Amino acid sequence: MKLATLKSGGRDGTLVVVSKDLSRSVVVPQIAGTMQDALDDWEDISPQLQEIAERLEAGTVEGETTFDPAIAASPLPRAYHWVDGSAYVNHVELVRKARGAEMPDSFWHEPLVYQGGSDDFLGPRDDILVPSEEFGIDMEAETAIITDDVPMSCTSENAGQHIKLMMIVNDVSLRNLIPAELAKGFGFYQSKPSTAFSPVAVTPDELGDAFADGVFNLPLVTTLNGEIFGMPECGVDMTFNFNQLIAHITKTRRIGAGTIVGSGTISNYDRSRGSSCIAEKRMLETIESGKPSTPFMSFGDTVRIEMLDTDGNSIFGAIEQQVAKSQEHDC
Repeated sequence: MKLATLKSGGRDGTLVVVSKDLSRSVVVPQIAGTMQDALDDWEDISPQLQEIAERLEAGTVEGETTFDPAIAASPLPRAYHWVDGSAYVNHVELVRKARGAEMPDSFWHEPLVYQGGSDDFLGPRDDILVPSEEFGIDMEAETAIITDDVPMSCTSENAGQHIKLMMIVNDVSLRNLIPAELAKGFGFYQSKPSTAFSPVAVTPDELGDAFADGVFNLPLVTTLNGEIFGMPECGVDMTFNFNQLIAHITKTRRIGAGTIVGSGTISNYDRSRGSSCIAEKRMLETIESGKPSTPFMSFGDTVRIEMLDTDGNSIFGAIEQQVAKSQEHDC
């Protein structure tokens, strides 16, 4: 089943069921008005949404319209909780190696996570608005899952049953602001602006065997200005799977329905697969030649992130964004 949120209908948008080929959709106000409404009562509501999805495929549902990602919000336009991990420790290792820092052994045994801003997610076609190019604008191609209510101290063995929906992500970073923030010892804030998510969120069965044991087992393709930038395999070199990430973040707290958990930047040891962010490519250039040569993004640059199934069909639809200068100066 594939679900999306249209920008119409207020702050949290309007929930729609989307066809498998991403071409058609139908609103379902009689079942749930918003994605969060559906997640709050997932056990009862998901079977009803599944029935609509099956009728949409069969062509027997009334009121279907063309699905246009340009008018789609993030599947959850805002969420109660957005926690992003760094599950590909290879990526972290590169960051530290490029600046000559040792890698703590604990990084291989305990996930790194941070809680990001979740009040203002970007739709899949929304511009990346940034006040200045000097901030070091970067994309980060990731995968993510959405949970139902998860109890405290959930084990990794039980965590998988709480994964209800899946998405892909562009977790935008402002690289030149990160060092000063981390030096304060209190984490990211200004360096992590609004995050963008795929046009649709899908149930795990949509990936079939390509999702198993908390891991997406397909490549995630990123293009920058129309050129392939990277296509690393999500199922390779993932140090901590989503089940382990859920277990980690629930060690001392419950998480509520609609919590989004991100994988962090997809990264492979096989460098021929390319990179999912500019920072990683710059790290490799620094290690090889002593300095980076690839610039961060500029105003007008475009990024596209997409995951295809083994038949070449888009699973989540594509995130397609342009970097633009923010004009918000009203405060």
